[in-house]
Amino acid sequence: MPLPLVLASPPQVNAAEERVVTHLPGFEGPLPFDFRTGYVEVDESNGVRLFYYFALSERSPADDPVMLWLSGGPGCTSFTGLVYQIGPLKFDRQGYKDGLPKLVYRSESWTKVSNIIFLDSPVGAGFSYSVAEQGYNTSDTKAVNQVVIFLRKWFEVHPEFLSNPLYIGGDSYSGMIVPTVTSEITKGINIPINVLHHVQGYLVGNPITDVNIDEPSKIPFAHRMGLISDHVYEAYRKSCGVGDSSNHSMQCIKSLEAIDECVKDIFPFHILEPNCAYASPHPYNVLKLKLTSGVREMQLLQDYAAEGFHLSEIYTHCRTRLYTLSRLWANNAAVREALGIHKGTVRTWLRCNQTIQYSKDISSSVKYHLDVTTKGYRGLVYSGDHDMAVPYVGTHSWIRSLNFSTVDDWRPWYVDGQVAGYTTSYSNNFTFATVKGAGHTAPEYMPKQCLVMISRWLGGEPL
Repeated sequence: MPLPLVLASPPQVNAAEERVVTHLPGFEGPLPFDFRTGYVEVDESNGVRLFYYFALSERSPADDPVMLWLSGGPGCTSFTGLVYQIGPLKFDRQGYKDGLPKLVYRSESWTKVSNIIFLDSPVGAGFSYSVAEQGYNTSDTKAVNQVVIFLRKWFEVHPEFLSNPLYIGGDSYSGMIVPTVTSEITKGINIPINVLHHVQGYLVGNPITDVNIDEPSKIPFAHRMGLISDHVYEAYRKSCGVGDSSNHSMQCIKSLEAIDECVKDIFPFHILEPNCAYASPHPYNVLKLKLTSGVREMQLLQDYAAEGFHLSEIYTHCRTRLYTLSRLWANNAAVREALGIHKGTVRTWLRCNQTIQYSKDISSSVKYHLDVTTKGYRGLVYSGDHDMAVPYVGTHSWIRSLNFSTVDDWRPWYVDGQVAGYTTSYSNNFTFATVKGAGHTAPEYMPKQCLVMISRWLGGEPL
């Protein structure tokens, strides 16, 4: 895959700029919500500029929270959140034949209750770019620092939102970034005092948190979901040291091979969905406990269509067919003009850029969860209960390791009189919830239930 194009000379732009977008190619008529796009420079020496989409609340922008939303990867654009998960737009999958994909309004958007900044982070994701090539060398900690700089500069040009409650949110790999960003903000360093006073908390969905917890949890999850037998699971428990993939005995290796054989054709992001042939050009052995490669292979699975596959070759029942529409849309010249994309900065837009030079230098975000919540800030962690890529089993495990006392024990929560999932409330304003029937990530599969969930949580109500 091509890297973003490095500019020969920087465009003459302000450190922060924004445009009001009233119409978008592919959407019929004016947008029925206030929408803006822009850049914020977060590294002056290298000319690193992070691109964002800003969808204002459809209820009361002046009063509703401001939520910064980060997508996973690392290297996936926040456009994923905007059109596939929690934003007010979505692609018309059923009506697509050829040409520019059509966009339609999503009624279950979280903008019903919040202003949302969808940020392309780290640099190299989506339309974010660096003038200097060395600016593309990034990492967890660099991404965190640049997000904090982004917020400071964004609020400098949006003082009208300084009094709004502020939440940091995201999903998947951003489970490593969101709690860390929130922790950094709460330190109050280089953050306007008004912003610090109005930070309320954070939320993460299907979050990658600690590979030594998330990865091994896939096996008990598969057992609970009936994908591997009691016999196979007990053989694994007896022969393998849970959480340790090194120096396995021959019996353990055989157990892992037996487990792999059982789940090799299961779609890990939602175990009930079809495992499409074109969705996995590279083998994805979800339970082999290759702890260093799981996230990388996750990206390969989601973004196989970045190069070499045509939409006509992807089965119509594949969810990944829908992902391909974003690539067709965002690489259209009229779309880029409407969004205000700096010309020559990103040659080929990818929903997830796997070529970014990224170092994972945060091994676990558990300590940041603990830091933020013990300071009194609110936390929400939710999981789609059919996600085998980041199973709720592991998420619940690290949450229990925080040793918070239980305020409201495991119970169902409801939408329209039906069970929408299960939830537990802990001390320190910390809430965990599953979303019944959802995969990776939950709002993509259960948008109505997730809108109700976030509405209640932002409003301070129990789920």
